[in-house]
Amino acid sequence: MEDAGYGETPHFGLLAWHFRPTIPPMIELADIRAAAARLQGHVLNTPCVESRTISQIAGAQVFLKFENLQFTASFKERGACNKLAQLSDTERKRGVIAMSAGNHAQGVAYHAQRLGLHAVIVMPRFTPGVKVERTRSFGAEIVLHGDTLDESRSHALALAAERQLIFVHPYDDEAIIAGQGTVGIEMLEAVPSLDTLIVAVGGGGLVAGIAVAAKALKPGIEVIGVQTLRFPNMYNAVKHQSLPQGGSTIAEGIAVGTPGRLTQAIIERHVDDMVLVDEGDIEQSIVMLLEIEKTLVEGAGAAGLAALLKEPQRYQGRKVGLVLGGGNIDPLLLAAIIERGMVRAGRLARIRVSARDVPGSLAKITGIVSEAGANIDEVHHQRAFTMLAAQNVEIELVIQTRGRDHIQGVLDALHTGGFSAQEQ
Repeated sequence: MEDAGYGETPHFGLLAWHFRPTIPPMIELADIRAAAARLQGHVLNTPCVESRTISQIAGAQVFLKFENLQFTASFKERGACNKLAQLSDTERKRGVIAMSAGNHAQGVAYHAQRLGLHAVIVMPRFTPGVKVERTRSFGAEIVLHGDTLDESRSHALALAAERQLIFVHPYDDEAIIAGQGTVGIEMLEAVPSLDTLIVAVGGGGLVAGIAVAAKALKPGIEVIGVQTLRFPNMYNAVKHQSLPQGGSTIAEGIAVGTPGRLTQAIIERHVDDMVLVDEGDIEQSIVMLLEIEKTLVEGAGAAGLAALLKEPQRYQGRKVGLVLGGGNIDPLLLAAIIERGMVRAGRLARIRVSARDVPGSLAKITGIVSEAGANIDEVHHQRAFTMLAAQNVEIELVIQTRGRDHIQGVLDALHTGGFSAQEQ
């Protein structure tokens, strides 16, 4: 990356401490207000309400912005709508092209269909099928190319030049950033007392737009960006780190390899800090939102809550706004996340019981487990692959419980019944 004149970045506080931008600020509150006017009647002003239960858990007053309730289940259609609405007649006739892992694709495809534009969408090959099919349902031409967003972007740019299409960037575009920034205006209109905003960061369009709006409306507000440990591109850029990135992540919506030039400049100027969360943090947050709020979010949409739960002491007593950025998640992935969440919470456990290999042993074991109030999901006998005496058998049970204390209660009951048992 070119030297942009950065000084030492403080651990906390404005990342722009010694920043001398090479790119002039292109987005102002007036641009975001103009975008809000264009979006009126075309994009939902989604609810921003307190989650009393999550507030109790976190020790902060937590407000959720339900962008997963948009028609395409993502905030991305804000920027897409704002961009497409400003195209000239000549540009509209040429059509548009975008690259995206799914949410930007759906936003562009949906609003292109509304405006009568032809849309070509380039998506990485790993994109969840639910996002591919939903995008195709809006009449877009789908091109699956590359294993990363960067590879898809290169192909999309080549197609744009070849077919004379208007390229709609997912984040590094003034109109896109201004459109996403309308989320910040709506949050502060709904809850003027917010003092902290936690926003997921991929390429940075959402956090950049929100930060410009929020800092203009309420200069003292704190804006924190969140990335996954597996894709810390913007974190590396603004904190001058070189953490490795790449690989699979459940937050594919923010799995961006290269930070935007415009968005990085805005983040350096207006975002107070960047933090990282791991896969387990995000999985826990998806399950919590599903259980507590009865709302479905994808990995990227749960990143803000993951950051809050990872460092609750940092936000104690504050009024925190979280953006639930999207709800497009593959059903099979969701099922796996729920099951892993049950294991993490101790509501699904695997125990190993050693017993004499005689008639009635299994019946006695299952009876004890039943009497202890647990439900058996799976049973597996192991005779060959065990170090027990030949006349013994190892029985593996997967059981549903009420939590950690209940698991111990089941083990205690088995011990009392004369069996050797332990959790795996």
